[in-house]
Amino acid sequence: MAWTKEMPEHPVVAVCGATGAVGREFLKVLNDLDFPAAEVRALASKKSAGLQLPFSGCGQQKAGKLTVQEMTPESFEGVDIALFSAGAGVSKQFRDAVVDHGAVMIDNSSAFRMDDDVPLVVPEVNPEDAYKHNGVIANPNCSTIIMAVPLNDLNKVAPIKRVVVSTYQAASGAGLPAMEELYEQTRQFLNSIEPTIKEFPHQLAFNCIPRIDKFMDGDFERYTKEEWKMVVETKKIFHQDIKVNATCVRVPVLRCHAESVNVEFEKPVTIDQAFKAWDDDESVEVMDDPESDLYPMPGLLGGTDPVYVGRTRKDPTVDNGLVFWCVGDQIRKGAALNAVQIAEELLPQNRK
Repeated sequence: MAWTKEMPEHPVVAVCGATGAVGREFLKVLNDLDFPAAEVRALASKKSAGLQLPFSGCGQQKAGKLTVQEMTPESFEGVDIALFSAGAGVSKQFRDAVVDHGAVMIDNSSAFRMDDDVPLVVPEVNPEDAYKHNGVIANPNCSTIIMAVPLNDLNKVAPIKRVVVSTYQAASGAGLPAMEELYEQTRQFLNSIEPTIKEFPHQLAFNCIPRIDKFMDGDFERYTKEEWKMVVETKKIFHQDIKVNATCVRVPVLRCHAESVNVEFEKPVTIDQAFKAWDDDESVEVMDDPESDLYPMPGLLGGTDPVYVGRTRKDPTVDNGLVFWCVGDQIRKGAALNAVQIAEELLPQNRK
């Protein structure tokens, strides 16, 4: 049964996990999109309570500093939208408190993504699913989002049968401490100091680690949970039995995930058709000119909103195959921006 409470035109927004990398980006995105909030509250753990976070304002919330409040069940009194990026355990802990207070949780963790009663939404792909929630909407995995946006445009040209994807994921996907560790390991490596290894299973600086999240058993034995997420989340978002095989790799980049994507369609799709489909999508930007060495590179695209595509070419090894490379900022479109775009879908003035 879908949620029946009406969303106000100027909702009260709680940013949960406000001091983390994605939480801070939530505040930037709310300002960048001038989200029509009546009020924005910054919530975090007890140890962060009292911190002052700069905020440039949005809607009726004026620019200034937000005082971080300890997140408790009572924090959601009067809240309409709760943007969560505090980890799966915290999301599960506070789900009932959020919903019981009449707020909608938009959750960036993996806690509820595959629950039957929780829609998994990329607004460019399946915005209508956002209206079918029961108080919780899940943000997909960052790599899934970045792949899904350009895939959706191609899927409109011809139905997709199979995808083989390799990801090149930035340190930001593991949070602020991971980004700091990459800085520190780089300094240590250049000074011939034994690297400090804490956030990753191996040294990340000047290295690539072909493992993200834990290894799985059963049907996905020897695959990682990150790879499993891309498989099952793609099917749920598209409402299609798209076959996906993923290999997820952590690379020594601070922000922006990159992906090499091989797509097999039910009928031929030309490169020109792909370019046309992407050109018609404001959320995708084509950077693809081999003669001038133009293609998306993660080190140059941090802080941007689109998903960038390039290196597009036919795949001669399969019938109806196409290959492309895409890059997206994991903290923006892969997390905070996607969540705030979901929140925009819930506003009565935006309902289609």
